[in-house]
Amino acid sequence: MLVAALFALTLAAPLDAGVPVLQAPGLQPQVAAQASAWLRCAQQHGVGADARRLAVIDYTRPSTDVRLWVFELATGALEFSEHVAHGQGSGGNVPDTFSNEPGSLQSSLGLFLTDDTYVGANGYSLRMHGLNPGLNDAALARYIVMHGADYVDAGIARRQGRLGRSWGCPAVRQAIARPLIDALKRGQFIYAHGPGMAAPAACTADSLAAVPARARAAGGGQP
Repeated sequence: MLVAALFALTLAAPLDAGVPVLQAPGLQPQVAAQASAWLRCAQQHGVGADARRLAVIDYTRPSTDVRLWVFELATGALEFSEHVAHGQGSGGNVPDTFSNEPGSLQSSLGLFLTDDTYVGANGYSLRMHGLNPGLNDAALARYIVMHGADYVDAGIARRQGRLGRSWGCPAVRQAIARPLIDALKRGQFIYAHGPGMAAPAACTADSLAAVPARARAAGGGQP
């Protein structure tokens, strides 16, 4: 499904207006621009209006490469560059299959708004609300969360040709999990790019999945 098909009304202003240019080694400019456009679309409808950070994941890159970047939105400063796992059902080193279905063990694409943290079976974890109906809005029900994992290890990836894989979660290395999650918790954005994704040509409030009011307005994360 092309993401642009989710929207019906064209906005008068550019969707990425007010978002600084996001640049990082390995991050394609068009992917960064799509992430900014999705963020701006959500904010124009009151979702994550006080967000201070945006994480960009590019699932068109192999898992052996850095493909997760976290930016500070006020300045565009790059704060983290990391490896990130994809779901077992999404493929090998380069994922090619994505899903919103429970039990698929696949990663989901699109824009997410972060919620609070908790400690569960995978340790310190970050809840995520999918904002795209039919694309990722089952994320919370599927327990798609950000967490640390021993299988996210660049050395292991070099030896076996890919990172270990999750059950659909964007898992990161254990050593960075807590500071990364703390930077992204409570009302920040995560954009997961993959095949078929595009910047929204237009945007309506009805096109955004419902999230709790407290999550829509939250603006947490470490200062």
